[in-house]
Parts: sequence; C-alpha cells; structure tokens
Amino acid sequence: MQQQMNVQNQQAIMQQPPQVISTKDSLYLIDMMSWNLLAMKKAHFFASQCQDQEIIAAIERAGQMHQRHYQKILSHLQNPNQPTQSMQ
Repeated sequence: MQQQMNVQNQQAIMQQPPQVISTKDSLYLIDMMSWNLLAMKKAHFFASQCQDQEIIAAIERAGQMHQRHYQKILSHLQNPNQPTQSMQ
C-alpha cells in the first residue's frame, strides 16, 4: 500500500519545456510572479520600519530571495529556447 502511494506521488520530470503554455499554466506563472513581487515589496517596507539591524538584514535577505525567484521565472519566460537550470 505504501509503495503504491509513493509511485502515485512521483511526477515525471519534463526533459524540455512544452512548445505552448496552456492558459492555466500562464495564469499560474502570473500568480507566482505576483506573489514574489508582493513579498519583495512587503519585505522592503517592513525592513524600513525596523530599527534592529539583525532583523533588517534577515528581512532584506528574504526580499532578495523573492526577487531572485521573480527574476528566475522571468528569465525562463524570456528565453524559452535555452536550457533551464534548477532554481537555487
């Protein structure tokens, strides 16, 4: 039973991106970019409201992470023919 569940939970990894992005995929990509942009803006705002340098640095690192994710998604969309690398 457990082995059956593990097989069902495994997903095939695409070797190449599809030639066409479905409407549902497009909407999901837009959502991901919006979430990352909003998180980046909120982190910048909250860091500006803090006085503790350690907290400021932690919040700024979180904002930078969301900015990297946003940029990575954008780069995949702008260069569909180039091989992709995993997000770090």
